Amino acid sequence: MKHLLQFDFLADKEKNTLTIRREFMANRQLVWDCYTKSELLDRWFAPKPFTTKTQSMEFSEGGHWHYAMVEPSGKEYWSWVGYHKINPIDSYISSDAFCNEKGEINTDLPQAEWVVSFTDKNENTLVETIVTYESLADLETIIEMGMEQGMMATLEKLDELLLTLKP
Repeated sequence: MKHLLQFDFLADKEKNTLTIRREFMANRQLVWDCYTKSELLDRWFAPKPFTTKTQSMEFSEGGHWHYAMVEPSGKEYWSWVGYHKINPIDSYISSDAFCNEKGEINTDLPQAEWVVSFTDKNENTLVETIVTYESLADLETIIEMGMEQGMMATLEKLDELLLTLKP
C-alpha cells in the first residue's frame, strides 16, 4: 500500500525552492504531533541508519529545536530550527540552519525557510513542505548533499513510526 502514497520532490531553480509533498496513512493530529514533539521527532527525523537526538526544543513562536543526526559511529551533525509562526495542526513556518553542539549557526552552509502545511486527504494526511533558499547556489548545494534521497528515507521512517502509533 505504501507505494501508492503521494511523494513529490520538486526543485524550482528560479525561486530557489524545494517543494516536498508527502502523504501519510494517519490522521492530521497524529502526523502534526510527529512533526512537533521532540520525543516523536527523535524516533524518525533522520534517514537510516542515522538516529536523532534532541538537545532542546520549545515548539512555540520564537521557540526552537536544537538537534543532531547521529551516525552509527557516533558522529553528530547538528541543526537549529527556529519557529516563527504556528497555526496548530494546519501549518508552521520555521528557519533551518546547520550549527554546532552549542547551537552556533554555521554560516558557511545553506540556511532556509520552511513552510510546512498539513491537510486532510481522505483518511490520510498530506504534508506539503516548501523550503526556500537564499540563492540558487544554496539550493544546488543542498540537492548535491542528497536532500531528495535523505527526505525519502526519513519520511519512510515516519511511515514506520505511524504504524506503531495508530490505535
